[in-house]
Amino acid sequence: MTVMVNQQEKLNGKVSSSKNKFIWVGGGVALVVIGVASFSYFKKDTSRTELATKWVKVSKGNLDVTILSTGVVQPENRLGIKPPISGRVEQVLTQEGNRVKKGQILAWMSSTERAALIDAARAKGPEELKKWEDVYKPTPILAPLSGMIILRNVEPGQTFATGDAVFVLSDRLTVKAQVDETDLSQIKLGQPATVVLDAYAKEKIQAKVDQIAFDAKTVNNVTTYIVDVLPVETPQTMRSGMTANVTFHVASKQDALMIPAEAVKVSEGRFVVMKGSSAKPEQLEKVFIEVGLNDGKRMEVLSGLSEGDEIQVVQLKSPGQKGGPGANNPFSPMGGGSRGGSGRGH
Repeated sequence: MTVMVNQQEKLNGKVSSSKNKFIWVGGGVALVVIGVASFSYFKKDTSRTELATKWVKVSKGNLDVTILSTGVVQPENRLGIKPPISGRVEQVLTQEGNRVKKGQILAWMSSTERAALIDAARAKGPEELKKWEDVYKPTPILAPLSGMIILRNVEPGQTFATGDAVFVLSDRLTVKAQVDETDLSQIKLGQPATVVLDAYAKEKIQAKVDQIAFDAKTVNNVTTYIVDVLPVETPQTMRSGMTANVTFHVASKQDALMIPAEAVKVSEGRFVVMKGSSAKPEQLEKVFIEVGLNDGKRMEVLSGLSEGDEIQVVQLKSPGQKGGPGANNPFSPMGGGSRGGSGRGH
């Protein structure tokens, strides 16, 4: 009996050992397959990234450096005009959009007592009415400052209290533009700007920077400053609350020597380009240059190059893959091979 048990244990041990060897061998084979597949994929993917080379001639042109921003049209000083006494409006002398001067009469009004007296006299006849209108004069509503009437809240015959604003006056309309803190150093007082209203996209309004806020506003972790842009001449079409696109003119230069910004690299702490010839692309010369204005796409060359020189621009060319970035990746959750997308561009 003891002998049979020992033989059974030996047999179980051999089976267990065989299973372990099978697992180790199977795991090793799987690792080898994965390694080969990975090497093949990444080698294939690397070969897809190609270098595209083009030659560009140094040329002259006009270079403008600008900063783009959006803003809202708002009155610089919004003032509600309230009547000196409670009563009734007899006559309104202005409309919305009219420009008025300081001290100008905007409307005539009667106090509550005068209104009652005038109504009683009117019932007695024209002579009685004229008598009391000459004796008891109406009260004027005056403009406290020069500006534009942007809101009229009263009509003849309407009654109101001293707490009601019968007119709203704006001394001048400005555009409150939001400027990112990274661009604020390029904004100066008096700097020229161009305003285009969304409602009148074909009209360009010449303006200038009137004020730069000292207090920042942070929205979604983006810090901006409000810059007041004042139109040189406020058009009649401009209204409070309109959305505007503002272009700040930082700098400009006529007949500037320019090259693509992507052609410029940094080497040894200096700007450098590769100068050569499209006819003999193998003959390249490393040239250090000095740069000036930069609008993000083009860069001004101050020294190091001449008009007509050819420089090399090297770009990474990655052709689009069918079915998305992971379509041909055997380890992508989307699968590989023919299980990818249709390959159409979007």
